[in-house]
Amino acid sequence: MSGKDELVRFGVSMPSELIQQFDLYIAEQRYTNRSEAIRDLVRKEMLKPGRLAPDQSVAGTIVMVYDHHVSELPLVLMELQHQYHNEIISNMHIHLNHEQCLEIIAVRGRLNRLKELQEQIQVRRGVLYCELSVTYVDDEPHDRGRMHEREPASHGAREHDHRPERGHPPRSRE
Repeated sequence: MSGKDELVRFGVSMPSELIQQFDLYIAEQRYTNRSEAIRDLVRKEMLKPGRLAPDQSVAGTIVMVYDHHVSELPLVLMELQHQYHNEIISNMHIHLNHEQCLEIIAVRGRLNRLKELQEQIQVRRGVLYCELSVTYVDDEPHDRGRMHEREPASHGAREHDHRPERGHPPRSRE
């Protein structure tokens, strides 16, 4: 929320047991008040892929767990990611145990393309879990071009602050 947004007050009624649970959540998450927590929960709900327009430009992650022993699955997944190279920013591969791998794919592009990729991964034999999570909505559509054409560290004219909104200390980028 920018400093220019007008704050609107409204009342919320909840059963006492639910508000007690919510207050514990607020303390665990280190919010300073209920309003901050409610704002974050509303933002999260509004970013669910089903609530956004298919052609909306977004960024987020695809998280999958798969059995790397399933015949040809790692190669199929790699080829599939190459087909969506314009939407994939980065990925991380983690060996969970002897059979299972966790892969986290950072993505950015039109929601319909990202959903298409997630669905194509999800239906593969050996994929145990696959979920698309949208964490950012780009209100200003722009042509991202190919990965190698982007400036890696500079935002050019689109300078903005990377500090978190809540009072958490910034994380190290090492």
